[in-house]
Amino acid sequence: MPTWAKILIIVGLVIVLGVIAVIAGGAYWLSRNKDTLIARGKAEVTEGRDLGRTTDNQGCVDQSILRYKKEPGFTTLIASTLYMRSCLDVSRATPGFCDEVPRQNEFTRSAHWRAAQCTKVNLTGDNYCQQLFAPIQDFCAKGPMREDNDENANTP
Repeated sequence: MPTWAKILIIVGLVIVLGVIAVIAGGAYWLSRNKDTLIARGKAEVTEGRDLGRTTDNQGCVDQSILRYKKEPGFTTLIASTLYMRSCLDVSRATPGFCDEVPRQNEFTRSAHWRAAQCTKVNLTGDNYCQQLFAPIQDFCAKGPMREDNDENANTP
C-alpha cells in the first residue's frame, strides 16, 4: 500500500474519532445539564407569560431584545425566544403588529425583514440577531399558542 494511502486512512480515522469524541462529549454534557436547561426554559416561559399579561405585543419584543442585549450569545438567544413567544401568547394586541411581518417560508422577504429588525435594534453585527425575530414571525403566522388550562390567556 502506498504511503499516501496509509496517511489518508490515518487522517480519516483521526477525523472519525474526533467526531465521535465531540458527539460523546456533547451527549455527556447534555445528560449532566439537562435538568438545569429544562428549569431555565420553564423559568423563561413563566417570566414571559407574567410580562405578557401586563403588556402588549410590542412590549414583549422590546423586553426580549433588552434581555438579549445584556448577555448576547446562543444560550441567551434560546432563552430570549422562549421568553418572547410565551409573552406574545398572552399579551394584548398591538395595532398593526403583524402588518409588515413576512411568513417564515417567504425566504427572501423574511431575510430582509429580519436584517432590518436587527438594524432597528442596533444588533447588526450579532451572529444570532436574526433568529431573535423568529417568534414574531411564528406568532403572526399562527396566532397565540394557548394551553387549554391557561385561564388568564386573552382570547383572540
